[in-house]
Amino acid sequence: MLNITTFLDANSKRLDKDVLYNPTTGNKYNSGEILSIVSEIGRQIKDFGIDKGDRVLIYLNNSEEYLFSLFAIWRIGAIAIPANRIFTAAELEYIISDSKAELMITDSDAKGIIDIETYIPTDISNYKTKEVLPAENTDWDDLCQLQYTSGTTGKPKGAMLTHGNYFTAIHNECDVLTLKQDDIYLGIYPMAHVGLSWSIAALRAAAYYILIEQFDLDEYLSLCESEKVTVLTGMPPVIHSLTTIDKREQLKTVREIISGGGPLHKKIWKDFHETYGIPIINAYGLSETIVIGTGTVIRPEDYREADRFESVGHPVCFSEVKIVDEIDSTIVLDKYEQGEIALRGPAIAKGYWGNEEKTKASFLDDGWFLTGDIGYLDEDNRLFITDRKKDMIVMSGWKIYPTEVEEVLIKYSEVKEIAIFSINDCHRGEIPVAAVVWENESDEEGLIEYARKNLSRYKVPRKIFALDELPRVNGWKLLRRELRKMFKK
Repeated sequence: MLNITTFLDANSKRLDKDVLYNPTTGNKYNSGEILSIVSEIGRQIKDFGIDKGDRVLIYLNNSEEYLFSLFAIWRIGAIAIPANRIFTAAELEYIISDSKAELMITDSDAKGIIDIETYIPTDISNYKTKEVLPAENTDWDDLCQLQYTSGTTGKPKGAMLTHGNYFTAIHNECDVLTLKQDDIYLGIYPMAHVGLSWSIAALRAAAYYILIEQFDLDEYLSLCESEKVTVLTGMPPVIHSLTTIDKREQLKTVREIISGGGPLHKKIWKDFHETYGIPIINAYGLSETIVIGTGTVIRPEDYREADRFESVGHPVCFSEVKIVDEIDSTIVLDKYEQGEIALRGPAIAKGYWGNEEKTKASFLDDGWFLTGDIGYLDEDNRLFITDRKKDMIVMSGWKIYPTEVEEVLIKYSEVKEIAIFSINDCHRGEIPVAAVVWENESDEEGLIEYARKNLSRYKVPRKIFALDELPRVNGWKLLRRELRKMFKK
């Protein structure tokens, strides 16, 4: 048996210390209290007829309820489908239809947005004295989560993650961060994202996890100082913000900070290191690998050789990496030759839910996963990422897929043709912008308003450029790279 929630059982029996704190609500929990709450939520989910292998969607804001609901779904052997609260009804409807979700966990503010039976979490403080619900007998390969991630076609794909995948990810994250019981971990990653696994690793180690519901730089810095944070989560925009101010006093207890969700520009990394002297755990992974469950990372001990401030490091435990030809993945490239990054290890997803074609294209028979990212290995086998095979845009950790956005915005009456692409942004890494061929007169304000009504706000183009025609090969294949060159900042 391997049910990943059983670490709560072990910790509750040997420790009596707070392991979770939500500054927004003021609530604190030890492992036993978390286990009791998870047990009660699990019972209520089962009362809806949910059994092992059934799919349950979570549609909540970042909160302890989100975390406890996720654990409860895993506890009973069901399959969690994390959804971001900023998803529109159309985005949710697609995921529900594709996954065949049987239940949605949400709150009263969202009730009615989707026509599906809804369970609404109540006052979770009432659940602290309930009898523990035994963990369902699940195995390494049993699914625990469908993590939806889009592709260049714009149709989200559900990466099938297992209890074994999560076991590996949590192990590796505890190892990379050298987490201990006396660590204080500040987590900012969205709970609908696999980056939450870093926080679960902190709970596994019985460290003290401070949960931030919504990022605010002032609160972030204040908590670092008042709670004496030792392990800090970040992402490129946050790290960039810290380089524009000197907050060494507030970060003096921090021994390491995680960066992920997008490329960290060399200048920002170097400036941060020179200002704070805090090693950045620069990690590389994907939804399909549960971040560094199978991936690479720079660790503090790497800094003697990492003075170029560009690499995402070496493979973590159990992981392998190689560079293959973009067209023929059987051809393995030499050092410094750029090609597609391939990863192999026990945290690789089983494939894409209900999508055999996409599964075969990315998940090879010998266990290698083709990431779609372009990079190279140096003489010390450190991985460097240089480009993306796919046209995905990464803004502040959010993944934006041009075709998905284009399919929505082309419906606007004044748009004749549209192409979504990225331009560099020092703060966010990249931002989405649009090149538009108008039917008649340009209507930028109208298009932006239409986008805001029909897309999650992070997908809305930040700028619009008018063109007489889009660059294409032989009149049909769109050249996004040409657009990026044309409007390069």
